[in-house]
Amino acid sequence: MSDSTNEKIIAIDGPAGSGKSTIAKALSKRLNLEYLDTGAMYRAVALVSIQQKVEIEDEKQVLAIAKEMNFNFENGLCVVNGFDATKEIRGSEVTRVVSVVAAMPTVRQEMVERQRLWVEERNGGVVEGRDIGSVVFPKAKVKVYLTASEEVRAERRIEQEETIDASKVADSIRKRDEADRGRSTSPLVRSEGAIEIDTSLMGVEETIEEILGIFKWN
Repeated sequence: MSDSTNEKIIAIDGPAGSGKSTIAKALSKRLNLEYLDTGAMYRAVALVSIQQKVEIEDEKQVLAIAKEMNFNFENGLCVVNGFDATKEIRGSEVTRVVSVVAAMPTVRQEMVERQRLWVEERNGGVVEGRDIGSVVFPKAKVKVYLTASEEVRAERRIEQEETIDASKVADSIRKRDEADRGRSTSPLVRSEGAIEIDTSLMGVEETIEEILGIFKWN
């Protein structure tokens, strides 16, 4: 599809724990648009690669899995190849290797094509990830870059993953930040024209109102 500013696309980027998923889901409901978590797509590829005992650093094999996979994101579920993988893609083993999968250029190209097709089929949507405004939809009408302090992001992940090992979570976030910002293909950056919002001390509704106020979405 052509990346047109006429499409109703809201691109939300940011590091782990910055509030992307929470804000994107809430915005999609407020604006009656469908929501896509692109990070879940990479996690799904990592999960199936693990299940099929593929060498996680073998880009050719991982790409083959990515091309064959069937994704379905409806009603908050992540259905992969016909089974509900919503919980499995958030597991520790997937979290440990997903940055390797997400750094593969050919896998990213495959996922970007799927993401653009998803939006084209729906004539828009709220899409969140780490390269949405910079690579996937650089001409999106609304581009937001969410951030938060490392401490707050770690607290959110601890709550999300239901763990008490704070030091392990904080270390995982730092490593993911380094991997996301340092990869050669589609690194995590604040894209041109994106509004940066620090959510450290902001609630969901406050953040949404700020986004809608800035962009005056119709």
